[in-house]
Amino acid sequence: MTSDSDSSTILAHGGPVSDISIFDEDNVRNPHPMWSMLRELGSVVYLSTSDTWIITRYDEVRATLADWQTFSSAAETVYGEEMGALLGKVPLTTDPPLHDRLRGILSQKTAPRALKQLGEQVAAHADELVAEAVEAGSIEAMEALCQRLPVDTVADLVGLPDEGREILLPGGERMLMTFGPHGDRYADGMPTVVEFADYIKSVTSREVLKPDSWGTAILDAVDDGRIQPEDAAPLMSSYLIAGMGTTVHTLGFYLNNLARNPQAWAALKADPSLIGSGFEESIRLDGPAQVLYRGTTREVELGGHVIPDGKRIIVSIGSANRDPRHYSDPDTFDIHRNPIDHLGLGYATHGCVGQGLARLEVRAVMSSLLRRVATLTPAGEPELTHHIPGFSGITRLPITLTSE
Repeated sequence: MTSDSDSSTILAHGGPVSDISIFDEDNVRNPHPMWSMLRELGSVVYLSTSDTWIITRYDEVRATLADWQTFSSAAETVYGEEMGALLGKVPLTTDPPLHDRLRGILSQKTAPRALKQLGEQVAAHADELVAEAVEAGSIEAMEALCQRLPVDTVADLVGLPDEGREILLPGGERMLMTFGPHGDRYADGMPTVVEFADYIKSVTSREVLKPDSWGTAILDAVDDGRIQPEDAAPLMSSYLIAGMGTTVHTLGFYLNNLARNPQAWAALKADPSLIGSGFEESIRLDGPAQVLYRGTTREVELGGHVIPDGKRIIVSIGSANRDPRHYSDPDTFDIHRNPIDHLGLGYATHGCVGQGLARLEVRAVMSSLLRRVATLTPAGEPELTHHIPGFSGITRLPITLTSE
């Protein structure tokens, strides 16, 4: 990260300027010192090295996410036409009315009533994984707990065959790189991106997908003329990514925060109804999605600064969620806070489509841990991801569990 002396506070277009590179490896691994510095420069900061505007403070971030007409998800959201074509037309890269039509295809299957029917199945799978972890004692929690349940659950819902699922998590995470600038990480990840895209195309077929699945619902939409045939595979890919990555890393950060805050674990043991509050607080503090991308459709004034028409906008929800103007003691994990107004799962039109499923899965794992585990402690330092621009995650999380 550049020092304060390297970051200019001169005004340009009516607002502060910084020459920081937000996608440098150290900043991706631990973005919060950078967010703090940029946030104190201003609510809207011009990044001179990339001709990009970044929104940093809670009120302005929330206002940006609520105004899709001015801050479009269909403009300037992907670095490069090739990657835009690869992503296709999906809810994350479209605005209403197309966004609403695409999202509506699976609205019934992702509604609370439909997810509730999954409860027993998800709880049983979570309990199996927790039982194995408790028996092992010391585990690498990302592999043992955080990855297995979300990947298996969403793959089953989409209707994928058991064979070939090993590409889902690495491929889905590498797809997120397509939103960031091109560079060495981008080039290194492209073989995995291509493998993932080829896999999705190969399984987007009624001969492969299980009946009455999310995948066949997407194919029904093609047959009904609601979407074009070329949109089916990208849409299925987007639901897989939304259903896996958020949950995997939210669960990892939740476990890490509990392991490093014994008083929070004790509070949760005493009152399991705090599971939901802890979920919201963990996403606020360490949400996997640190930034969202938008493009201005007109000249707009925001936070007292003027942003020109046709500019790429980086919306830092990671910064907004630690804004001391909105949250007291924002860098502290407080399991009693219950910050239901956090922006870690998006807001308004583009709220995360997988959040209901994420809450169901996290509750299942935490409920099982509370029944079976007396203490939850770190067994080493977590290894944080550094290769996905704008995304925060945990690669390795060693913890020790003691049984009741």
